Amino acid sequence: MDWTRYRFLSQWALPAPTAAVYDALERVEDYPRWWRQVREVNRVDDTTGVIRVRSLLPYDLTFTVHAVRRDPVDGVLEIRMSGDIEGWARWTVTAGGTGTLARYEQVVDVRKPLLRRFAVPGCPLFRANHRLMMRAGRRGLAALLQAV
Repeated sequence: MDWTRYRFLSQWALPAPTAAVYDALERVEDYPRWWRQVREVNRVDDTTGVIRVRSLLPYDLTFTVHAVRRDPVDGVLEIRMSGDIEGWARWTVTAGGTGTLARYEQVVDVRKPLLRRFAVPGCPLFRANHRLMMRAGRRGLAALLQAV
């Protein structure tokens, strides 16, 4: 087992129209306004940016993202990441009940030396840290969408 490889899946049920959810998720530069763990987003060009995140544990992750797919018809946003983490992430936004279901999938390899060093004992903490970050993101996005 590779202790520095992570697969994550989160599903957010949101009480908003699918197009509004997709539009909010597509505007990555606005994430710090509603997702407090996304500390900084610096756009490099139309398809590339640098993101810094920090959740409960005392470490930042900084990585470059490059848009791979933007498909509002199918509700898919996909990126490739490199830096402290390398891999990919994908949002898939679909109608769900009276609102929208936003499905987040991520597969990454940790490259940050400190996190690699503590990969085995830290794995449960790193996973819990990610869950907390995703829970806060869902709450933040739900609040943003209700305010609109």
